Amino acid sequence: MTDDEIRDILLTTRRIAVVGASEKPERPSFGVAGFLVSRGYEVTPVNPGLAGKAIHGRPVAARLEEVGPLDMVDVFRRSEDAGAVVEEAIRLGARTVWLQLGVRDDAAGERARAAGLRFVQDRCPVIEWRRLGLPDHIA
Repeated sequence: MTDDEIRDILLTTRRIAVVGASEKPERPSFGVAGFLVSRGYEVTPVNPGLAGKAIHGRPVAARLEEVGPLDMVDVFRRSEDAGAVVEEAIRLGARTVWLQLGVRDDAAGERARAAGLRFVQDRCPVIEWRRLGLPDHIA
């Protein structure tokens, strides 16, 4: 994706589900979720083992289907598990699927794009935000 496409995703997205969110501060998903909350996004962590708890003050959902409507699904899962999350994001009408650093699934990306979704893989929204010099808070 181009810088303009990444910028557009980050500045027009409002509601994000973080699949694979962790309550452990040392985990990247914890830090990314906190960063997104601090920038003004409506973030819903998704993790069946933590359902009913809160991460960064946001209630954790057990499954992606419990969250909606969605703008973006940010995926912290292994590459071999990402395709199923992408399929669910398509079914639920998300606009964007973002696979985190180290997570790649080209076939899932093709399916997502064919369904009209924007698809980012092997990138981190925090890194991209800072690299692009985006504002402290979404408008």
